[in-house]
Parts: sequence; C-alpha cells; structure tokens
Amino acid sequence: MNALQRARLALDGLSIGDAFGQCFFQNPATAQAWLEQRELPPAPWHYTDDTQMSLSVVVVLAADGQIDQERLALSLARNYEYDRAYGPSMHRVLERIANGESWREVAGSSFGGQGSHGNGAAMRAAPVGAYFSDDLTAVAEQAHLSAEVTHRHPEGITGAVAVALAAAQACRFRRLGQRPPHAQFIAAIAELLPISEVRSKLLRAQAMDHVTSLDQAVAVLGNGSEMSAQDTVPYAIWCCAQALEDYPSALWLAVSAGGDRDTLCAIVGGVVACYVGDKGIPASWRERRESLPDWPDAPSFTN
Repeated sequence: MNALQRARLALDGLSIGDAFGQCFFQNPATAQAWLEQRELPPAPWHYTDDTQMSLSVVVVLAADGQIDQERLALSLARNYEYDRAYGPSMHRVLERIANGESWREVAGSSFGGQGSHGNGAAMRAAPVGAYFSDDLTAVAEQAHLSAEVTHRHPEGITGAVAVALAAAQACRFRRLGQRPPHAQFIAAIAELLPISEVRSKLLRAQAMDHVTSLDQAVAVLGNGSEMSAQDTVPYAIWCCAQALEDYPSALWLAVSAGGDRDTLCAIVGGVVACYVGDKGIPASWRERRESLPDWPDAPSFTN
C-alpha cells in the first residue's frame, strides 16, 4: 500500500466514523436505544465538516506529496459548505479566507490573537499520519503545517500532531503484524509530543488500561464537549488503544461518551482504519455513509 492509498484508507475510516457519530445528534430521541442495543442507525449517514475538511487534506497530499499550506487553505475555503456543521469560529475563518484574506492573518487573529485550540485540526489529521507513516519526524512536521492553517494555538496544533502520530503508529504496527498493548500504543504517541495539556492527559490515558466505568475515562480525559483539542484527543486515542483491532467496537466506545460524538468518531475511525485495513471496516457500515464527492482537482473519493 503506497502513501496515498494509506491516506485514502484513513479518510475512509474517518468519514464513516464521522457520519456514524453525527447520526446521534440528528436523531437524539432514538440515540439511547441504538447505544443500548448496538443497533446501527438507518441510512443515509451524512458526514460533517470533519470529512469535508479532511477531503481537502487528501487533495493536497495527492497534488504535492506534502502539506502546501496555501493550497490547503484555498481548498478548505473553496469547498466550504455551510450545512456541514462547522463550528461557529470556522464559519468566520473560512469565509474570510474565501474573501481573499491571508490564512496566516486570519488564523493568527482568532481568539484575541491566541489562535484556536479547538479540535478541528485534530479531526482531519489521520490522513496526514497515514501518508507519512514511514517517517515519524515528517508526520509531526506535516501535521503541524496542516493544523496551522486554521489553528495557531499550541494545544490545537499538538492535538493534530497526536492524532497524526496515532494513525502513523497504527500503520506501523499493522505492517509489523503486532497488536500493541494499550499502554505501548499511547506511549508511542505521547513520547513524541511537546509538553502540553494534550500530552499530560495522554499520559493519564496510558495508565487507564482498565476502568471501572466509561464515566471514569470521560471524567479524566473529557469527551469533546468543550470542543477543544485537549478535551477531545485524549479520549479518542484512549478508545483507539482499547479497541485498535476492532473498528465497530472502537466506534461504539467513542460514541458512547456523548460530547462531540462526530469528531470523536472521526478521529477514532481514521486511526483504527489504519490498523484494521480496508477489510476491517464492515460493509454494513460503509454502505450507510453518503457517497464522498468526486472533486475535479482530487483523486477519486468514490468507492
């Protein structure tokens, strides 16, 4: 499997997870019954901004073999769709870029000049990690570049790097034919991150191989309800470590936390797909997700 095929696999897992998680917002009256019975929501599953922005990442990787920040910013803005459930700040960011403002100025001016530490850069990072999985230094560098286009806060960037590293490590362990223990998988990610809240929470996640209840994990790690990288990425990676070899189990674990369910499931789906491969994603899940678009400037996204 070449680099672009790996990125495409991560995109597939990400988009199916994203669309699956979004169902629980669209149909809250029946969501609890689905959870209790592990019953798949009815089709179609509509994907969100998590997938829409990740498509742009794969477009850029296909075109340049690396993250070209100018091309990525333009693709994100050009392919912005209001109804894809973007966060409030991202609506403004992409509209400003589309109107000709520099992405550097726009991203740098967010939140009083601190930059965003939201989970939006992390949710689209798995394809980056998959693409560059042969070189972990490149994974971190390229994920950093992909995040900076919209997220300039160190936590927002670190969240993206952590997810990219998780996808890369999943690819590497798959090639080795080795299912890493929970603590080993998280350690392989955390040890490459700078000091940050994201890293600190991942170190707590590393020690949580067994929990008495899901509420315990959520209380310590968060569930994305704050929409921040540090409140989303640690729990998502914990789910990956718990069920790396089982795509459905990992997604059910992610969606059961509540919070930002589509983004949790997008991150988990993208990472776990890198380990289980294309055949590890059940057809009954794949066929429920709406078709991905076939953009003129992109490799085919249709299945």
